[in-house]
Amino acid sequence: MSRLGSVQRKVPCLFVTQVKEEPSAKRERQPFKVLATETINRKALDADVYNAIPTEKVDGTCCYVTTYKGQPYLWARLDRKPNKLSEKRFKRFLYSMEDSKEFIWNIEEDFRPVPECWIPAKEIQQSSGNPLPDENGHIPGWVPVEKNSKQYCWHSSVVNYEAEIALILKCHADDPGLLEISSVPLSDLLEQTLELIGTNINANPYGLGSKKHPVHLLVPHGAFEIKNPPMLKHSDILAWFESCREGKIEGIVWHCNDGHLIKLHRHHLGMCWPIPETYLNSQPVVIAVNRTKYDCDFEPKCLFNHFSKLDGQRFSRLKDIKFDV
Repeated sequence: MSRLGSVQRKVPCLFVTQVKEEPSAKRERQPFKVLATETINRKALDADVYNAIPTEKVDGTCCYVTTYKGQPYLWARLDRKPNKLSEKRFKRFLYSMEDSKEFIWNIEEDFRPVPECWIPAKEIQQSSGNPLPDENGHIPGWVPVEKNSKQYCWHSSVVNYEAEIALILKCHADDPGLLEISSVPLSDLLEQTLELIGTNINANPYGLGSKKHPVHLLVPHGAFEIKNPPMLKHSDILAWFESCREGKIEGIVWHCNDGHLIKLHRHHLGMCWPIPETYLNSQPVVIAVNRTKYDCDFEPKCLFNHFSKLDGQRFSRLKDIKFDV
């Protein structure tokens, strides 16, 4: 069963959702909420979600590993968006019509330019060789993360192209109750999507590192399987998020046997995120970054060098990792 490509396509919610207006929320960026009903989504039923594998939805920014310049490279998410005039025209259309698919785009003229190295995400619809925008008017895509990139400095901190490795957070192979931070060959991650988490990503919900010594890691999508998931009922899932230690997560992504993905976010249930203590940052972790395996010298201030000094050490909680620098 494949767990790849989590955001190469639109992932439907487990439940049918409805929009609830919040007219009193003047300071909120959106005066409405998208909330789950108690009805299972038809797309989830068609994908046999009852026999799917539930995994933790990790809060970060999405990345992709594919070939660039003849070697495996990390790519950052970059959606191609419409220019201001086209966006206004699209929004006016949405206010007057219900189905965004009926809007006619001019791909050549309506969208902002992207770097030449930009590639569209897989599995998005195309017309006459051009990728088509999604229902939000965006074309999901990727750009390669160059070494020493200023714009994607936190992305570049978790890869070493000379050694062709990446810093990965995953479950320990022999102890499912233990996390492991390890250096993994980028070639082992080819055509996978991952989540970049850490100090400077999404307000750091997992409490990693500090402003002075930031810590960032890649988490392969589907890496953390939920061992004791709730029943697929609205009330059971709500209770699980509220009272179960394993439920202190951003959401759930179900990996179906046919390759489809189904998700549910705490926000869909009207619940807050982030929360003070997450399940991920409270778990023990062991470091497995052995610098002697690589025929290159790590730069003194890089994450690979810092973690190599902690090789073999174990911490009682993920957020307790501190560098002696």
